[in-house]
Amino acid sequence: MNLFRGDAHKLYLKLKKTHEADIPFGELEEISEVTEVQSFYSDLDSNTLEKISYRMIKEKNGSGMIPIFVSTGPWLLFLFSDQLQEFIFTKGMTWGIVFAVAYIIVLTLSVILHFREKAWASFHIAIIEDILDSR
Repeated sequence: MNLFRGDAHKLYLKLKKTHEADIPFGELEEISEVTEVQSFYSDLDSNTLEKISYRMIKEKNGSGMIPIFVSTGPWLLFLFSDQLQEFIFTKGMTWGIVFAVAYIIVLTLSVILHFREKAWASFHIAIIEDILDSR
């Protein structure tokens, strides 16, 4: 079931189809995006690239605020659970359902955002390090 496969496997399958169809890999959006980023960073001097790399590392490590939010959110709700239950359940069950659905959506989107940000930062860091190593 490909639904639960990661992005790397989906890219592999796309590359395999492209290869079988005898289409150049450079025409794929994923590959052309990498080429574009590499080209941009290659035009910069090493000193600037090092500074960008440091900033990217900061961004990668700074995206840890979302897991803190995810792990502390339930504790905050637990602290105010009596007041929260009173508010939600005295207003009717629909408020409870709305609150639960909204809370789960916010947590889910936060986790997805966190891992996407870390992935993009790692992507840029790897490209910059490769360029600096080749110089």
